[in-house]
Amino acid sequence: MPLKSKKCFTKDNLEIEGPLIIEPKIFEDKRGFFFESWNRRDWEEILKIDNQSSENFVQDNHSKSSKGTLRGLHFQRIPSAQGKLVRCIKGEIFDVAIDLRKSSSTFCKYVGVRLNNKTKEQLWIPKGFAHGFLTVSDYAEVNYKTTDYWDSKNEKTIIWDEQIFNIEWPLEEINFNISLSIKDQNGLKFSQLSNKDLFI
Repeated sequence: MPLKSKKCFTKDNLEIEGPLIIEPKIFEDKRGFFFESWNRRDWEEILKIDNQSSENFVQDNHSKSSKGTLRGLHFQRIPSAQGKLVRCIKGEIFDVAIDLRKSSSTFCKYVGVRLNNKTKEQLWIPKGFAHGFLTVSDYAEVNYKTTDYWDSKNEKTIIWDEQIFNIEWPLEEINFNISLSIKDQNGLKFSQLSNKDLFI
């Protein structure tokens, strides 16, 4: 199996159910490298799903961000909730997923993973999580697959420094110079979310 996975843990070393780090098998020599960035059969085996599952992908997104750009924290509520498979194809990011599942033992906990073009690891973020990332290299290009289409009516943004999450962003690496979109500057506090915004 060219793709394999390992579980994610919170900063408190708690295993968080759902997110996975996907590790590709890279074939590299003096000419360059080759690897399978996604393979349907491997994916179905890793997630224990079939090709009729709602975890199948329908859209690919690609962004380029300069150093200090922080995107997030974004999610789409039901019925447009998205799973995301995130990878950094150039540069490096600090990628974050926050558990918004009310019944979860890790509710409001997060995982933070460094993704870059060297290891080529990917982060699988299932439905029920908010997502954001900080660009820590001079620039970064990020590609991610989603299991549902973008839906402006159901998209929500939580402010990046929401205290209840206590995210340890590596701000010293960007000299504390954060760049935010207007939408992200105006993100909601967690207390402003309604029950229908969260997940079971």
